[in-house]
Amino acid sequence: MPRYTYHIILSSTLYLTAAIVLLFFSCSHRSDTKSEQTSDSTAEVYDMDNILESGELIAVTISGPESYYQYHGADMGPQYFLAEKFANSQGVRIRMEIARDTTELIDFLKHNKADLIAYELPQSLIKRYGLLACGLHTDSLRTSWAVRRTSPVLSRELNKWYKPSLLVNADKEMKSLVSRPLVMRHARVQFYSKQKGIISPYDGLFVRYGQTVSWDWRLLAAQCWQESGFDPRAVSWAGARGLMQIMPSTGEMYGVSTEQLYEPEINIATSVRFIKRLSNQFADIPHPIERQRFVLAAYNGGYYHIRDAMSLARKYGRNPHSWNDVSFFVYHLSEPQYYRDPVVKYGYMVGSETYGYVNQIMTRWNAYRGCISGTPMPSLDLAAEPVHAHKRNRFSRKNQIISSSDSMFQIK
Repeated sequence: MPRYTYHIILSSTLYLTAAIVLLFFSCSHRSDTKSEQTSDSTAEVYDMDNILESGELIAVTISGPESYYQYHGADMGPQYFLAEKFANSQGVRIRMEIARDTTELIDFLKHNKADLIAYELPQSLIKRYGLLACGLHTDSLRTSWAVRRTSPVLSRELNKWYKPSLLVNADKEMKSLVSRPLVMRHARVQFYSKQKGIISPYDGLFVRYGQTVSWDWRLLAAQCWQESGFDPRAVSWAGARGLMQIMPSTGEMYGVSTEQLYEPEINIATSVRFIKRLSNQFADIPHPIERQRFVLAAYNGGYYHIRDAMSLARKYGRNPHSWNDVSFFVYHLSEPQYYRDPVVKYGYMVGSETYGYVNQIMTRWNAYRGCISGTPMPSLDLAAEPVHAHKRNRFSRKNQIISSSDSMFQIK
């Protein structure tokens, strides 16, 4: 065969092979793009009738002060308030799930782990993933909530229900709740007698139940003052009841009804059972005083948030079993830099309050120990009603929370 003929055949073969390879990758790319855009076209159909039958709407969002967070056991945030109001309008309850980012939000819908994205996403992104934009929306930003294409009735109901005034009202509702005093006391009790060695009308109960968890009774008294001011009828706007502010849902865990939470002994006993549970959960903290600080923080701010702060301490080279190290991250879990960190699983918290809560209790405990002996006077009538003080006692002043600009808060 002549050489030039051989070269022609070889060149033709190479061109043909290259064309086939290009065609294959082009088709493959179009197939992937189409698959992305119609990712839920084969998903299980789960629409409004299924939600009504189950009695539960599952919404997924990203944690933050403008979306969703938990505060003293209550669900908070404008996006949550709106999702709850929509669920209530349909006669179902709401359940919130938290995603780390927008990719995970979409995955929740794609894998049928949620019915609604209660977080404003760019409408271009919603369209790209083959979802339906509906419900809450901001036209100027071209953002919206989203549902699967297999939930057209849910989409229609959301669009019929939503009005911009709902978001305005949700913002006002949240600000109103957060700005009010946490605890609505029926009596301002400040019962303290240095001469008789009495802190409160409930000292005998603090002694009795403090022994079951190996806590100094005066520490329980300091915590009780912080929670309720020794008022057995105290109620918080979040629904916590009684001396040590137990949520009804926590009471139910121990077989205690809401009304029983107003009974001093039952309330203190339930609080100590909860403290014991938290102590067991922090069994990895070897020093008992350190463990008490972590338990107090979890009692106020939630166990999982404190674990998040411990994870941050570990990441930044601090001691996760030292409250002095971990408290920095508790304080700053209200900042995106920290609550959006990949090691944080439970998101935003009002950390400054929990930080102050622990400091104020420890300060009061030290003051009680300096003034009151380890065993209270036995003559106290625990069945008596709390007595109103005629003047403020020296422990009623609020302690100043250290500022975030303080040198102890600078990561080095």
